[in-house]
This record gives sequence, C-alpha cells and structure tokens, in this order.
Amino acid sequence: MEYTPMPPSFYEQPTLDLAKALLGCVLVKETEEGVASGYIVETEAYLGPEDRAAHSYGNRRTKRTEMMFHEAGRIYTYVMHTHCLVNVVSGEKEKPEAVLIRAVEPLDGLELMALRRPGHAMKNWTSGPGKLTKALGITMNDYGGSFLEPPLMIIEGDQPVEVMEGKRIGIDNSGEARDYPWRFWIKDNPYVSK
Repeated sequence: MEYTPMPPSFYEQPTLDLAKALLGCVLVKETEEGVASGYIVETEAYLGPEDRAAHSYGNRRTKRTEMMFHEAGRIYTYVMHTHCLVNVVSGEKEKPEAVLIRAVEPLDGLELMALRRPGHAMKNWTSGPGKLTKALGITMNDYGGSFLEPPLMIIEGDQPVEVMEGKRIGIDNSGEARDYPWRFWIKDNPYVSK
C-alpha cells in the first residue's frame, strides 16, 4: 500500500499548534512482520528550553536529546521505565521542542497488534505512549529517522470533531510546568490514556 506522508511544512507550525494538528492523523509503522497503524488521539507538547518538563529544559544537549535540536519532523524516541516512547521533533532547528504521541486508535494491522500485545483487550493495545509503540513495532531503532519517509510515517487522517486540553501526565516534579494545559486529546475517544 502506498502512503503519502504529511509534508515538511506540516511540522513547521508552532509546537502547541502541531500537538493539536496531529490529532486525527495516522501513525504508520512498516516492519518485516507487516504494517500497523492508528489514528493519533492524544498528544502532549514539550516546549524545550523554557519547559521544566522537557528533556531539553535549559537547552540541555545530551546524547539522548540530540535529535530534539534537529529540524521539525524528525523522530525522537527514548526509553522511560523499559518502555520506548515516540515524539515528533518540532520547533525551529536548534530550538529543541517535541510532541509526545500518547495514544492512538488502532486502524490497520490489528492481527499484528494482537500478537504484540497478547492478553490485552483491544482497548488497551494502544491507550498509552508505551503501549502504542509495542503494538505498532516502534523501537529505539527509529530514533533520528524522519516521519517524512518509511518505515515510520504520519499521514493525513480525519479531522477530530472536538479537541480537549488539560495538564500533562506523569511530570509532577517539574514545578509550574506540571500545570501547563499542553496535553490534547480527542473528546470521548476510548483509546485516550486517562
């Protein structure tokens, strides 16, 4: 199947706008086992140097955060507690910002996702940032790639009817940043993480 990735200009919008614009788009991962995809239903924005919850707070440039300093549309993966999480690099080059993809609604490759998430109900396959990477086959090997080409792409999907916003999750030790309403999700979607 042919997929047309979102153009570079899509990723060049301000990070908060991108976090909302990603909702309804389709995250597609091609692997040797097959293709799995899902509608993006939840995101979180991280605004780099000024955001105490961001890995790049204070312009912290490390081996892990290096990709955040590259052009928008790059893939930033990292491991949190044993789970690989996937982010879309955003913002201008050298201004390290990113959008975490928190949840997707399964679309294609359902049999493959079931094999990767054995013993879990479909509702729990992709309803969290670590769950969705397992279900779609996203790994640390995707770090540094581009969402503009296979094997990991974002393509056009459906415009959500209503988008909600609220506090980000799991960043309690980040001072005032824990209260920023930079988490976005599609209202009433059953695959939203919380």
